[in-house]
Formats: sequence, structure tokens, C-alpha cells
Amino acid sequence: MSHSRDVRKTNRRTENPVQNTPDVVVMGRSGVDIYPLQVGVGLEDVETFGKFLGGSAANVAVAAARLGHSPALVTGVGDDPFGRFVRRAMRDLGVDDSHVVVDPQHPTPVTFCEIFPPDDFPLYFYRRPTAPDLQVHREDLDLGAIRAADLFWATVTGLSEEPSRSAHHAAWQARERRRHTVLDLDYRPMFWASPEEASAHVRAALPHVTVAVGNREECAVAVGETDPDRAADALLDAGVELAIVKQGPKGVLGKTRTERVVVPPTPVEVVNGLGAGDAFGGSLVHGLLTGLPLDELLRNANAAGAIVASRLECSTAMPTVAEVAAHVAAHSTSAPAPRLEDTRV
Repeated sequence: MSHSRDVRKTNRRTENPVQNTPDVVVMGRSGVDIYPLQVGVGLEDVETFGKFLGGSAANVAVAAARLGHSPALVTGVGDDPFGRFVRRAMRDLGVDDSHVVVDPQHPTPVTFCEIFPPDDFPLYFYRRPTAPDLQVHREDLDLGAIRAADLFWATVTGLSEEPSRSAHHAAWQARERRRHTVLDLDYRPMFWASPEEASAHVRAALPHVTVAVGNREECAVAVGETDPDRAADALLDAGVELAIVKQGPKGVLGKTRTERVVVPPTPVEVVNGLGAGDAFGGSLVHGLLTGLPLDELLRNANAAGAIVASRLECSTAMPTVAEVAAHVAAHSTSAPAPRLEDTRV
């Protein structure tokens, strides 16, 4: 047993020197997205594909970088050409890859999708029997950087297996509930034995974070509620300070113990909706770190998601501050004003 652990420590590595201290640390999935260049065609008939950096955590990190931050990504990749592509793409897109663990035993995961606008985008994950990002150990973490970051972002997917689950709890222990410790509820059923198992691990995580964000289905797994207000209240009762519930065509709800904001969706012609949630996440990071009022934060995040939904790819489609501002301005007259109410005083 000790011999295998020594081998793990010897073979697992990062290949680039640590960059400047990141203001954002994101922990979770990375890999390669293989997207068809034909729309409305099943994979069995697709002839050409595009290759992009992928994975929800990687996309959020890129989105934050595009908005002017200096994020680092804690993840794992295989010791293979796709792993080298992932690390190079991260650097090219402004993400520090010095916290990436190279796993000699498991290949870099690949994800295929089909594109049937406006709302059907099946995903096919090739991550069996596991993926390098789920094999990140506590010993692989720079806990000092995680504690010092202005914002730490993690996802529920990272709780689906050991050793990643324990590594996440080590990161939260190091954070000690510092402000802007975010949990993306990102529930993917194919990564879990059952919704009940996922629910148990999410409930154990919530007391350690200050912000939780997810859609209604993800809230059902996290706290057993699909009604947006009840779900937000349950998240607040579990210990978070800001609960954000995405409601699809009904917009997004943001709630603290003293404030309630509902922002309507931003209209867009959807090309590929898969990266919209990650663009929302990157904009949420930006809004939290720049201290935006909750209504403005959510309006910008909606706009960022809409912009990416109008583009084919995910990571390289993430918008700039100027693009988000232009989109908000273009749609500000057509959308009703957000509703603000004080609750839970």
C-alpha cells in the first residue's frame, strides 16, 4: 500500500511553474469538448468536428479570465496529447495551469455533444472508469493559494468520488468559510449512483460555502425543493449567505437573508446552450469580486449566458466585459425591471 502511494506521488506532477497568486481558484472538471460542426445532425451522421477546451470548471475559469481576473484551475488531466492540449488551451485563454495534476494512469476525458437548437443538446461523457479530475488528492492541493484567493469555486461533481471528495473538504477547511466560497450545484446524474447519494454529499458541503448556485432540478437534489423561493430559503437555512436559483425561461432568483431579486431572462437565438451556465458562473465571479448590486450582478450573468448560448463553442465563446455591457444595454428596454423585495429580515 505504501509503495503504490509513493508511485502516485512520484508520477503525479504539474509541469509549469506557479504563476502570480490567483485572485480566483476554481476546482473541478476539465477535458476536451468535441462539438459537431453540423447543427441538427446526430453523431452517427456528423462528418466534421471542432475540438475545444471543456469541462464546467475550466469554462468558469476561462469566463472569469475573459472578464479581467487571474484564475487558477485545480484539476487533473491525463499524461497524453489531449492533456497537453487542455493545459495549453488554459494558458492561451488566461488561466493559470500550475495547479493542474498530470495523472499517468487515467486518460484525459472527452465529451461529445449533439446540437439540436433551441433546447436539445445531448451530452456523451467519456470518463470511465474515472477521470483525472476526480483523482485529485488532498496532497495535490496548494491550500495556501486556495485560502488566499478572493474567491474559491467548486462543483458538486467533484464530490461524486474519492479522493476528490476529501480534497474538496480539505479545501473548504482551509477556506474556513471565507467570503466568496462558491458551490456550483452542477448535478450530473451519470456521475452518481443515485440522487440520494448526491443529496447527502451536497448537504454535507453546504455548511462550508457562502454562495450556492444551481437550477431548480439541482436545488431539488441539494435541498429537496424545486420551488425557487423555497429552494433559496432552504439553501440559506443550510448556511449559505447568497442563494441563486436559475429558472430557465422565468429568469433567475437571487436571495439573501435581507434581499430578494428576480431578473428576467435575456432573449437570444440559441445555437448551443451547453456553455451558458458556465458563462453565467464566470460573470457571477466577476460580479461578486467587483461588489455589484445583486440585480446588476444577475442581469450581467444572464447576458453572459445568453451570449454564449448564441455561439457554437463554450470556453472560447466566453464574453468580455464590453460584450456583456453591450448585450445588457441592447435588451434593457425590452425586458421588465427586476423585482426587489426585502425578506427574511
